[in-house]
Amino acid sequence: MQLNHYNTNFTVRTFPITLICDNVTNAPNIGSLFRIADAFGIEKLMLCGENIQLGRKMAKTSRATEKVVPYEITNSALTAVESLKSKGYQILALEITENSKAIHNTIFSNKAPIAMVIGDENFGVSDRILKFCDTIVHINMFGQNSSMNVVQATNIALYEITKQLQ
Repeated sequence: MQLNHYNTNFTVRTFPITLICDNVTNAPNIGSLFRIADAFGIEKLMLCGENIQLGRKMAKTSRATEKVVPYEITNSALTAVESLKSKGYQILALEITENSKAIHNTIFSNKAPIAMVIGDENFGVSDRILKFCDTIVHINMFGQNSSMNVVQATNIALYEITKQLQ
């Protein structure tokens, strides 16, 4: 028999992870981010940018998780990163750069909370934010494309991080 959310035995848990979304503005992507934030038990979702809309399209994809996931909408991802860094958070970016490390080879520490920055659907995490990061990780890919959807990449990253922090 297939199980559903009423009869699974998953343990409800919150991990010390804040997800900072740097200009992720596509409504279905935002809705999906709420959904995975709930699924992986992250502490907070920060939606950063000047045109963030939580409308019907977002709500359809989120399946009401925006009602249970703590979130904040703010104009500047850089300000959010600076603030969390000053509070002792480990700043992690999910981005392919010259110096990024493969996520599966990265050891995540539970000694301090983690702020993971994900980037704009078209341009990724800004260079200004990357300078503040303690660690930059990427997902190895084996096809011809050099990127994947921001939500799918976030799923993979949160799986790997929460797997290690359990």
